[in-house]
Amino acid sequence: MSTTLVPLAILMWAVTYPVRAIGLLAPAIDRLPKPILRYLQFVGPAVLAALAAVNTVTTTRPDGVTVIQVGIAWLAVPLCIAVVAWRQSLFLGLVVAVALTFLGRSIGLT
Repeated sequence: MSTTLVPLAILMWAVTYPVRAIGLLAPAIDRLPKPILRYLQFVGPAVLAALAAVNTVTTTRPDGVTVIQVGIAWLAVPLCIAVVAWRQSLFLGLVVAVALTFLGRSIGLT
């Protein structure tokens, strides 16, 4: 196992966490102007969508070539979006998507 990317991960956390945490740490967030508040509300879902898109659509082969991947995640991501829209719960949508991915991979789907 290589740990060469750990410093990069720590740097990325240090750069992105403050923006993601403003909603949790700002005591008077409800007094911010509406455009800023609306922007901050979409930071978390945007980050999750970017991570889901990259991890769903592409994969890197051992020879270093990035290729399009089609698998169970192509079903899990839209299912997650549907559950979030239906139940208004990101947590429930993620649980359902992870469960579908786990079940699919346990029966041999990739």
